[in-house]
Amino acid sequence: MELRGDCAQCFGLCCVALPFAASTDFALNKPAGKPCPNLQGDHRCGIHADLRKKGFTGCTVYDCFGAGQKVSQITFGGQDWRTGSGEHARRMFDVFPVVRQLHELLWYLTEALGLSAAGPVHADLRRALQETERLTLRSPGELAELDVDAHRRQVNVLLLRTSELVRAGAGGGAGGKGGRKAGSKGKDRRGADLIGARLRGADLRGASLRGAYLIAADLTGADLRDADMIGADLRDADLTDADLTGAFFLTQPQLNAARGSAGTRLPESVSRPVHWAAGR
Repeated sequence: MELRGDCAQCFGLCCVALPFAASTDFALNKPAGKPCPNLQGDHRCGIHADLRKKGFTGCTVYDCFGAGQKVSQITFGGQDWRTGSGEHARRMFDVFPVVRQLHELLWYLTEALGLSAAGPVHADLRRALQETERLTLRSPGELAELDVDAHRRQVNVLLLRTSELVRAGAGGGAGGKGGRKAGSKGKDRRGADLIGARLRGADLRGASLRGAYLIAADLTGADLRDADMIGADLRDADLTDADLTGAFFLTQPQLNAARGSAGTRLPESVSRPVHWAAGR
């Protein structure tokens, strides 16, 4: 089960199926179903090496978790959207976001199964993993009608339990130094508005940062060990010299959207973004 995007096996689906709006992330507007002008005939990006320079930072922080090649090669049997009928292309574009959501859940479930502290729910996690994988193999018509939100809610119950088990016993406070702090409600910072927060050196070990807004937050030198990072918005967050050892449910797209340094300590599940070394 491949849970990382393999563009060589995909028909550039993220560059066609998904919409984007002119902003700091994208240099132009593009509606869903229309190919990006940078997409070449071989389904490769014509400016891949210069995406950040040319105003397409949003592309560099996106990952389909392997959904692109699943839809291209398995769901639609290798039939290119360019060569099929308009209806064929539309169905492919409709199905891709559905499978992408399922593959993201597969990523979380796979990681949860690798966490020894989550042992008490491993059997349930394994069943959920198998069911989610089974859903990804449905026909295009079945996938288009799938209630992904309902399935996500079921899986989330297990992911929440996993989080509780892993974070149990992790110590430390939730404050920061030199300015705005994370608050005094302990380690539960789910959905917290921490946009631009000054959390330099903050002790967030074992914190739940599920869905927290950490956009442009200063987390320099922060202790984020054993923290639950699922859905945390790290766009332009400064992770310079922060310690994310053991942080879980942290995805590569989240990390790619942040800033960091050679001193940032990361869990093994993710890689150090190339642009960190360039200071961009």
